[in-house]
Formats: sequence, C-alpha cells, structure tokens
Amino acid sequence: MNFSRTCAAALVVLAANSTCLLFAKPAAEDPAAAATSQVVDQIVAENEPKPEPQPMTPGNLPDFLQKGIAWLIAAQHNDGGWGGGSHAQQSIIDPHVVQTDPATTAFTLLSLMRAGHTPVEGLYQSQAKRGLEYLLTAVEKSKIEGPLITDIEGTQPQIKLGRYVDTAMTSQYLSRMLPLVEQDEAMHKRVDSAIDKCLAKLQVSQQADGSWGQGGGWAPVLQSSLSCSALEIAAANGKEIDKDVLEKARNYQKGNFDSKSGKADASAAAGVELYAFNGSLRANAADAQEAQSRVYKAKAEGKLAASAPVDESSLRIAGVTGGAARKLAEAAEQNAAQIDRLGDEKLLSGFGNNGGEEYLSYLMTSESLVIAAKEKFQAWNGKMATRLEKVQNGDGSWSGHHCITSPVFCTAAVVQCLTTENDAEFLSDMARRTNSHHMADAGK
Repeated sequence: MNFSRTCAAALVVLAANSTCLLFAKPAAEDPAAAATSQVVDQIVAENEPKPEPQPMTPGNLPDFLQKGIAWLIAAQHNDGGWGGGSHAQQSIIDPHVVQTDPATTAFTLLSLMRAGHTPVEGLYQSQAKRGLEYLLTAVEKSKIEGPLITDIEGTQPQIKLGRYVDTAMTSQYLSRMLPLVEQDEAMHKRVDSAIDKCLAKLQVSQQADGSWGQGGGWAPVLQSSLSCSALEIAAANGKEIDKDVLEKARNYQKGNFDSKSGKADASAAAGVELYAFNGSLRANAADAQEAQSRVYKAKAEGKLAASAPVDESSLRIAGVTGGAARKLAEAAEQNAAQIDRLGDEKLLSGFGNNGGEEYLSYLMTSESLVIAAKEKFQAWNGKMATRLEKVQNGDGSWSGHHCITSPVFCTAAVVQCLTTENDAEFLSDMARRTNSHHMADAGK
C-alpha cells in the first residue's frame, strides 16, 4: 500500500472511531463559596483567572487536524520512528524515504499525545508504543558520556536548532510518559532510567550563560528553549534536577527580551526576532503565573484592593519577600509587554514565510498563554487555527518553505500548537511546581 493510501486509510479509521475518549465534566461549584462576603465576591469576580481552556477530544478535533494526525500516523517507519530529513537533501520530502531520528520521533509523539494517543490509550496506542520503544532503544544504546543520544548527524532539526535537540525533545516525551506507565514495572524502570540519562546529558552540557548554544544550529536559541522546557517537564513529573541549572536556563531566555523597548535580541536566533521572542515568553511564563496568583490571592483575602496592579509593591503586601518580589514583578511586567506584541504581524511573520521554526514558535506562544495569560488564549488559538488551516497541504500535512522544511516536523508542530488546550491542566500545574519561588523554597 503506498503512502497516500495508507494516509487515507488512517483518516477513515480515525473518523470511524471519533466517539472515543470523553473527558469528565468539571465538578460543580462548592455552594459554600457563594456565602462569602459581598466585598470578597466582587474581588474574586474582577480578578479570578479565566477558566481553563476546554480539552478537545479525538472525536471533536476539527477535520483538518484529524487529517494531519492521520498523515503523521501513515508517515511512521517500520522501526517505530519518524524522520525530519537531511539538511543536505531537503528536496526529499517523502516521509518514508528519509532516515528516522529521535528528535522528530519525540516531537511527533508529543503531538499524538496532545491529540489523545499515548502508549496506554487512544486509537493510535500501538503506534505510540512503537515510537516509545524507538526512543528508549536510542537512549539505551547511546554513550553515557557527552550530550548526544544518537550518532545520526545532519538532520534538519539538528542543523537548524542544534545538535542537542534529540536529547531535549526525547527527554520531554519520556518525562510525560513516566506517570502513564506506572502500572508496567519493567517499562516504568526503562523510562525512568532513560530520563535520568537524558537529564544528565542536558545538565552537564549547559553553557555558563544558561544556554545550550555549543551544539551549533542556525537558531540555537530554540534548542536552548527546548532544553529549558525539558528540565521543567522533568521536574514537574517528579525528577530531581539542579534548580540552578533551570534558573540559569530561564534567565538566559528572559534576558533576550527587553520590556522597556518591547524587542527581543535575535543574535542567537539567526536574526529572526520571533524565535528569541517566543523562547523568552515561554521561559518567563511560570514566574508570571506565580506573580498573578500571589496578587489574586491577596485580593481575595482583602489584603489588596481589587484594582491593585501586579507589581513589586503588591507582591510584598501579598507576602513575597526579598528579591523574590522584585523577580516576580519583573516577570509580570515582561509578560505584559510581550503579550502586547502578539498582534504584531511583522513579528509573527518570522523569517518572512513559514518554516518549522515558525510553527515551533507559535507552539511556544500557545503554551505560554495557557500558563500565564488564559484570557488571551482563545483569541490567539482561533487566529492560529485560521492562519494554519490556510497553509495546510492537500494531503493533510504542513511543510516549511525555508530551513526546516520537513513535513513531519512541521505537521507535528502544528498539531501540538492547535491542541495546546488539551494540555492546559498539565502546563499550569508544571508552572506552579517549577516557578523560581517554589524551586527556591524546595532547595532550602
């Protein structure tokens, strides 16, 4: 069966099973909450964060996204992996002709996870299992020394993002799988050990400035952002990481944006402001969320007026002391300045046309908004859905027009971007568990 027929068959199967995996409804409000004083009610009404975005089930995903997922399933190789293609042979776009690699495989599996397909559930459970096995085998076979988990060289993700991208993306997916495979003792042990190996490689390869730029790459700021996220995800799933390494990683990303000018430093982003901007926005999200949460709680308790801003003074009144108050206030200021630029089409155009880097950057923005600006998420998500549906290929995939042109990588990025709301609960919880204030307390 050729690739087109396989893709079509996968789409038919997806449509036929569209009623699976329903999510539970939120619990009803506690009646006691309605008995609070009128003053507190007013404060809560004016300042309560917006409700979490509602997850999309595999059955109610838009048709164009279902088509993209079916295309990804059909693009899987017999070894369980997916390939991003060679930088030296970008004209080869057939997903079955290119060599598989860990970064593209992990990135694709992350997109399937957000759409409801993991090694333990979902219509494409068997494909996800094979993908997980591919990643575990790659990590287990890799040398203990050095930052790499593969001998494969010259892939599009490596050349454009950096050579450590396989380690970072694989760590992200394995960390997400760790709690899901708890019931399988042997598999849990393998996943746990593989994460430890990836984390050790990432933490020892960080540069003094908090980046992972030594791995090369056309826009290494994105590799650094992915590595930072890998540490966050691992910590949120119970892995011990060096809090100083995570703090340096976040500070490096944050330092690429100037709140006063509203501009991002693109020197490590191939001169493309969008890449540095989104890496900074994503790294800052956890602390921005913490600042908002502290001030909101103080308002609900009557310590602050309903109109009080999220600034250093308010945070000190809310009980945040020392340099932490200043740090969280700066995070809130930066978050607000960056959100103000999300309507800037010049910024969003990135390199000038869509490559995998643009799709990855849009994904980072979606995650950042779910964490620290929920009230802005739905408008952004709608804008992205309209924007990205227009550029979908007829076969269901997305392709890049510069740099990362791989249809597998680009399709995985778009699927993740447009299903970010399915991960809202995890992303928000991850931010709460890994913000700088929490990590500092944990280290005492």
